[in-house]
Amino acid sequence: MVILGVLLIGLGALAIVAAVFTGDGTAQLLGLDLTTLEIFLVGLGAGAAILWGLMILKYGTKRELRQRRERRRLTELSQQLDQVDAERRAEDEAG
Repeated sequence: MVILGVLLIGLGALAIVAAVFTGDGTAQLLGLDLTTLEIFLVGLGAGAAILWGLMILKYGTKRELRQRRERRRLTELSQQLDQVDAERRAEDEAG
């Protein structure tokens, strides 16, 4: 998810940069002749891609952090269980 989010942000930013630096007063984008409406729609799509990418990036980061916390907690519980089992075995062998 994080990779997809970063990719969408990059594609949107690339489209915006291409529109800004390749346009010379005419309606061209990457060498293609476009109408004003088409240029606007490209900008709208680039903005939507950036926003969508940011949302996916945020969701993926939250999910990853939650899974990391859960894994850490499960490791702690597993270690506690191993310790209790070892103590019980020691008591059984002594008693």
